[in-house]
Amino acid sequence: MSWKWEYAFGAEEAARSVPADFLAAVSRRADELVRAAEALHVHGRAHKGIDPRGGDVIVSGGWFNYQVVVRSERVFVVHITYLGF
Repeated sequence: MSWKWEYAFGAEEAARSVPADFLAAVSRRADELVRAAEALHVHGRAHKGIDPRGGDVIVSGGWFNYQVVVRSERVFVVHITYLGF
């Protein structure tokens, strides 16, 4: 299995109603988070501890909240907020 990111919970539904350029910015930053998580947690499937704390990422037009689940080798975008600027 390799590291990936995906929308979780209501973020997928919210992603359907925001502009494509905002989603592209979210996608780029989520890809960066995946690369960082993969480098930090080389043996993700064998991880025994607790998952690291998620966080907020500001992108042009709003922000999103993410959570890393190491054993699943996933970065979940949990919530997105589009402000329209």
